[in-house]
Amino acid sequence: MLGMAKQLLQVQAATHRWSGARRRQPLAPVPPRHAPAARAGRFAACFLACLLALAAGAILMLCITLHRPEPDASAAASPRGSGYAVVINTWKRYDLLKRAVAHYSVCAGVDAVHVVWSEPQEPPEALRRSVLNCSHAAVNVGFVMNRGNSLNNRFRPIQGLRTDAVFSVDDDLVVPCSTLRFAFGVWQSAPSAMVGFVPRMHWPADPRGNTEEYRYGSWWSVWRTGTYSMVLSKASFLHKRYLDLYTNRMLPSIRDYVTENRNCEDIAMSFLVANVTGAPPIWVQGRIFEIGSSGISSLKGHDLRRSRCLNAFASMYGHMPLVATTVKAVDSRTSWFW
Repeated sequence: MLGMAKQLLQVQAATHRWSGARRRQPLAPVPPRHAPAARAGRFAACFLACLLALAAGAILMLCITLHRPEPDASAAASPRGSGYAVVINTWKRYDLLKRAVAHYSVCAGVDAVHVVWSEPQEPPEALRRSVLNCSHAAVNVGFVMNRGNSLNNRFRPIQGLRTDAVFSVDDDLVVPCSTLRFAFGVWQSAPSAMVGFVPRMHWPADPRGNTEEYRYGSWWSVWRTGTYSMVLSKASFLHKRYLDLYTNRMLPSIRDYVTENRNCEDIAMSFLVANVTGAPPIWVQGRIFEIGSSGISSLKGHDLRRSRCLNAFASMYGHMPLVATTVKAVDSRTSWFW
């Protein structure tokens, strides 16, 4: 009995020593919290890595875009009558004319190239041969002769025109073939509209007043607001029937105004199409290149004269037919961000 009691006391003593040892054992060290500076450093490193990844992706997309062949490079020529005619308005800029003919004659979809000639003398034989030799494709190139010098000549009906679509362009503007082909596709989806690359806007002269007067909005107002109501005929598609309407059906007073002021034939065409359709034009986003250095738009007071045209034409129509819009056609194959 005494032996059992002694063993029990030994077990209790051992248990006490083990429990005390556990209470005296130090806790595992707790890792220190990250200082704010360390957290900021990790965030900065992560942000920099993201920027580098985006930059690498942008460079890759740029390389793909630069090495992507233009759709027209391998496109088969369109059957006669199913494409479009290029109508080039020119005036004593023979080198520019030859460059324009050489460019547009090789674009897929072009059925013919017509040069609107309004100079007092017929084109010299050397120039005629040079222009005709500029064409490097089986595209008919010819001159549309006019007796008088008027900007209305660019919209005279063309005999033997085999396509419904007409691309009106100045001799100092070059539109890449692939961009032109895309715009033609946009026009095919809305053949009654004007489809072009140079948007402009008409603005109320006094937005807070009741006077129906307008001022001409140049590219910068379109860029700032994203709103436009015209696409200029210096680079735009339109249906060939508008050539007849402009020359034979539109108010003669409008054509007289254009001839006397040597300006605003493009605004007159915009009024005509808007009055017929009751709809806005379509602006196609795309790169175009101006290879000339002078023109009517470079003259001092250009915007003021254009504003006068707007008000004169609105008065002749008895209302303002132009319709504003913010719609823009963009080729997703050449756009990085959707």
